Formats: sequence, C-alpha cells, structure tokens
Amino acid sequence: MSTDRETPVTWLSQDGHDRLQAELTALIANRPTVATEINARREEGDLRENGGYHAAKEEQGKQEARIRVLQDLLRTARVGAAPDSGTVAPGTVVTVHFDEDTDDTETFLLGSREIATTTELTVYSPESALGHAILGARPGQTVTYTAPSGADIKVTVTQLEPYAG
Repeated sequence: MSTDRETPVTWLSQDGHDRLQAELTALIANRPTVATEINARREEGDLRENGGYHAAKEEQGKQEARIRVLQDLLRTARVGAAPDSGTVAPGTVVTVHFDEDTDDTETFLLGSREIATTTELTVYSPESALGHAILGARPGQTVTYTAPSGADIKVTVTQLEPYAG
C-alpha cells in the first residue's frame, strides 16, 4: 500500500485539470510541426554548423519533456477538493507561524507548482524543505526544517483547510 509520501497526489480544480489537459493535447498535436521543422533544417546542410537545426532539436526536447511532465501530473491528479484529514497533505491550504517572538505567518497551498497559475496563493511543493517537514502535521504542531541556506527554521502549523480551487 502506498502513502501520500510515496506517491504524490496533485489536487486540481476542474478548471486547472482542463487547462493542463488542453496544453497536453496541443503539445501532442504540435509534434508533426516540430518534426517537419527539424527535417527542413536538416535539409539545409552541414548539421555541425546548422543553428536552425540545433534550435529545432532543442525545442523538440523541451516539448517532449513538458509532455512527460503533464502526462505524469495528470495520471496522478485528483480533481476536486482534497479530503479534510485534519493533517497537512497535498491539496491543503496551510497557515504557518514562523517566529515565536513575532506575528510572522504565511498561508500557502501545498501542492504542485503546475496549479500556481490557477490560484492567487503561493504554492509550495510537498518535496520542498518546508513542504516535506509539515506533511502529516496537525494544527498546533511545531516542526523544524533546514532551509536551502542551511538555517534550521521552526514553524508551527496554525490552520489548514482543503484547497477548493
């Protein structure tokens, strides 16, 4: 049996899912155009000095990488609001308190960066240092994580709710 830590689940609104599916469909439909461009550039001659050919191949590589990312994301995505388990999980809007001496708080969505364009919230990945540290935490629980700078940072989960998207 797998857990959320082993198999990340991305919670998407229906609009977010539809947008990503449309992007994937467009990229797949564009494959023949990119292949035609590569063939046209190949016909221009010496490939070692053919900038157009190399640019077209690079664009093809970027497009194929994006297709794989979208296919993986959509394969594991769940559409709708994340379930309210009472603990921090992907698809949760989380508020954390950073410093015991101040009122520094931040509210963000724990989820895929792919949905960052569909929400006003900051989005942290569950694989990020903060995201990984708070996975499974309950309101009132304090955790420590190591920031990319190397500093240990304490945060207290103060509130959470399922992302409604």
